[in-house]
Amino acid sequence: MSELHDECGVIGIYTTDPSVDIVEETYLSLYALQHRGQVGAGIAVNKDGEMIYHKDHGMIPEALPEKELDRLGNGKIALGHVKYSSGGVPVDHENLAPLVMRYIKGQLALCINGALTNYSELRNDLNQGAAIFQSNGDTEIIAYLIARARINASTIEEAVQEAVGQLKGAYAIALMSPSKLIGVRDPMGIRPLCYGKIGTSYVIASESCVFDSMGGEFIRDVAPGEMIVIDEDGVHSYTQRCGGKTALCVFEYVFFARPDSVIDGVSVNSSRQTAGRLLAKQHPVEADIVCGVPDCGIESAIGYSLESGIPFATGLIKNKYIGRAFNDRKRNSEYLMRIKLNALKNNVNGKRVIVIDDSIVKGKTSRHIVHLFRQAGAKEVHMRIASPPFVSQCYLTSDTTAKENLIAATMSVEEMREYMGADSLGFLSVESLKELAKESNIGICDACFTGNYPLDVSGTSREDKYSHKIKP
Repeated sequence: MSELHDECGVIGIYTTDPSVDIVEETYLSLYALQHRGQVGAGIAVNKDGEMIYHKDHGMIPEALPEKELDRLGNGKIALGHVKYSSGGVPVDHENLAPLVMRYIKGQLALCINGALTNYSELRNDLNQGAAIFQSNGDTEIIAYLIARARINASTIEEAVQEAVGQLKGAYAIALMSPSKLIGVRDPMGIRPLCYGKIGTSYVIASESCVFDSMGGEFIRDVAPGEMIVIDEDGVHSYTQRCGGKTALCVFEYVFFARPDSVIDGVSVNSSRQTAGRLLAKQHPVEADIVCGVPDCGIESAIGYSLESGIPFATGLIKNKYIGRAFNDRKRNSEYLMRIKLNALKNNVNGKRVIVIDDSIVKGKTSRHIVHLFRQAGAKEVHMRIASPPFVSQCYLTSDTTAKENLIAATMSVEEMREYMGADSLGFLSVESLKELAKESNIGICDACFTGNYPLDVSGTSREDKYSHKIKP
């Protein structure tokens, strides 16, 4: 159960069929991305050129109540977004998405999944031009750049291309103009983005699971650096910024993505089972059962069981009515963990148990999990982690703590084992990460495990970004 938090999930829908309830399609599609963000959600719809939106805090049913969906009406283009907190600070309403703005060419709406490494540089430049900011998010920066570029650009496509050419970092953007739906993926492909169809509607989404859950058709991933434009004539591809070094965040396979998604040619479920099989080879141990920490440790535990021949069993029960946003509540962290997880005593009492988790960040959750199994009567508890030690802060995709708070950056494996109280502890090797994505058609970023960032992050600071926090 990773202590990492992903940034967001984006979706955009374009339809030429007036009988399609595009708000309803967007709303239902967002549920397939709920795992990517649980502190806020929003929908914007283009209704005859006028953009109407609603966004609020909470999970999808809380943020988007029925009366607000009815108010949005219907149209032919819509954007949807789910948000997670960034930088360890609460999300102000101004930082929720989609962002809807008026500018020289009318209205524009956009949302983003990712993080800009040159945020402060861009913001300072815009400040010099007397820009007025309502938020401290990347989305508003991108909107300003597009609006500025649109003054001289003959089309919205030209303006978007000029604007994203100034961005550095990781991003997947969904954008809605009065007549077009646009999706852009960063040149390295650090953040995932794909498109397909649901019925007669074209859809841009963060993950392919959207199309499966809605009975649609996954067409393909948006290539790193590619911009796709959807209008009444269909889908148009712009690849001028493609062809460079690629580096999809490997944590999509480890934790972020849903197991039923396929990202850049790789099944997430298969990737996690591969991790479990490799763990069984690299860190074998005699035991009675293999258990996975819900949710993202389950597939790897199945892989470990298949490779080792040790039976898979349910060892932990997760409270499914508590989202990740529950962690934002100001209560004792140990109390929160007790509410979220409980050991299944009948399955583990008197057993030698192998526990598979996706990652370890601070180590507190892992320590608590070992304690739960001990309390439930487990004879031995062997922790196996389906990723390498997390040793470096991520500036591109996840909301991570400072390096000094990462347990693997300050302790040896043996020291971590003692801290957790486990009988043994084993991590997946760094070399094995390539095996998780060996069928991928692009490269991977493993900076959180190696410290080797795919682009320059010097001077990048999440704390610096959130020092711009707007206060009443």
